[in-house]
Amino acid sequence: MIYLETSRLRLRDWEETDLAPFYRLNADEQVMKYFPKTLSAEETNGFYHSIVAEIKECGFGFYAVEVKESKEFIGFIGFHRATFDTDFTPCIEIGWRLKKEAWGKGYATEGATACLQYGFNTLGFHDIYSFTADINTPSKNVMTKIGMSFIKMFHHPKVEKNSPLSKHVLFHIKQKGAVVL
Repeated sequence: MIYLETSRLRLRDWEETDLAPFYRLNADEQVMKYFPKTLSAEETNGFYHSIVAEIKECGFGFYAVEVKESKEFIGFIGFHRATFDTDFTPCIEIGWRLKKEAWGKGYATEGATACLQYGFNTLGFHDIYSFTADINTPSKNVMTKIGMSFIKMFHHPKVEKNSPLSKHVLFHIKQKGAVVL
């Protein structure tokens, strides 16, 4: 199923043929620079199955992204139910991970902008959050470009306290016209 299309991208269900490039994506040290480690094929396989299960269960998740013109898989953009232990969870997170050959082309911003519209207008979300390591300037730039606002800094509970990746930023966007209860 295709969930969203932009002028250049298609956000769709995952296919078995996405697994090989997904393994390469998660094993790439540059792509995974702002994560605690690269993922093994086994870990990527588990991640793939959890993404597919979340989409099946919730009707949303991290969607596979392909370039419309070439039909090339370039990564994922979409939503996730963040449930780790902190004061702003559980929440709906928007996130992305694209292969390095797709960087610098505006794909993350384009896809995430479409996802926000889909999340608010179709899925009925009222609040969407995003977070990343404070040192991840490229993702922070995307968060700003898609209209999200910085909320605060926090230490990610799943990252070692002494890691340079522990200190995270939290961004948020609210559906226009949403009532705060």
